[in-house]
Amino acid sequence: MSRVPPLATAPLPEVLTLPPRTLTGPGAIRQLLPECAAFGARGLLIHGRALREAPGAEALNTRPAGLDVALHAHAAGEPTLDDVDRALAAARAQRADWIAGVGGGSVLDIAKACAGLLRAPLPVERYHDGADLPPSRTPFIAAPTTAGAGSEATVISVLTNPRTGVKKSFRHPSHLARLVILDPLLLATCPPATVAASGMDALTQAVETFFSRHASGFTDALALEALARIYASLPLAVENPGRVEPAAELLQGSYLAGLALSNARLGLVHGLAHPLGARFGQPHGLVCAVCLPLVLAFNQEAVGPKYRRLAELLGGDPAAVASELLRRLGLRSPFAGLPLPDREAVIRETLASGSTQANPRPVSAADVAAILDRLFFDAA
Repeated sequence: MSRVPPLATAPLPEVLTLPPRTLTGPGAIRQLLPECAAFGARGLLIHGRALREAPGAEALNTRPAGLDVALHAHAAGEPTLDDVDRALAAARAQRADWIAGVGGGSVLDIAKACAGLLRAPLPVERYHDGADLPPSRTPFIAAPTTAGAGSEATVISVLTNPRTGVKKSFRHPSHLARLVILDPLLLATCPPATVAASGMDALTQAVETFFSRHASGFTDALALEALARIYASLPLAVENPGRVEPAAELLQGSYLAGLALSNARLGLVHGLAHPLGARFGQPHGLVCAVCLPLVLAFNQEAVGPKYRRLAELLGGDPAAVASELLRRLGLRSPFAGLPLPDREAVIRETLASGSTQANPRPVSAADVAAILDRLFFDAA
């Protein structure tokens, strides 16, 4: 009997990192505080602006006996080191035993970094500049209210230094969530434009993980399952706000993509997205979305059978399908026709990125320059 050859050489990554406990389903958010009580009597819940409007979130106002929970709101925007410093001040004032994040990717990255650095001896900026991260002793709990970043499934917090404009990540195995709650009802108040951009971030993560130099059979399976679910559910979730079924599919697909990237790294799209997002103040998912078709075309020859497998799953050439999906979702490039005054710095930061180094095709300065030209000028 013939056997289909594997798309990745190793069945498992050298180190497999997975959250120990995940709860799913409509209304699962009601279990958050009872579950957190196992981590200690005092906690800090970091949340976004729209949390109180989400179905089921009223349960967060009911504290189990003996549980003291303080709330800390993230106003808006991509997460910065200053946001983490503010969260740390709130956590120390609360004498928090655990940190929960209930919100989008920005909220989860802030909460994850807060938990990871709560008992660290150095200022946050020192770790962002490259100081070794100490192991975290503070449990982090994650409940996403958008489907895209996958931060609930990773050991990574992506943060911008507002003084230098540099966007980099903290990465440590001890920063992984001890508990993840996937409740599709939390997506009910998410604006369609946010669902679209966040969902494209998740789709991009699945694609880049599938193509990554560090992919394994395990991450390939996760990435393909994530892709199938995200591609089918994302337009439905955008076009039918508040509908539970596509929201659940999208949320679980995003989680699978996060698990995959946490065990395989990403690629050139994310290498570009960090410096561009930091400079232009654009949502991370939107930046990834508009870079994806260009990078898919760039990587096509390098990934061979995997590109063909992706074409089978999507029903057409992946670069063309990605471009068409952007049109259907109403996502337009925020860069077309704009000047890029510090182009050389963007190229340097893209090449230095760990994501770029995991890209399946080697990337040169000329390659980055050509993609930037298409992104900023050809689309104008």
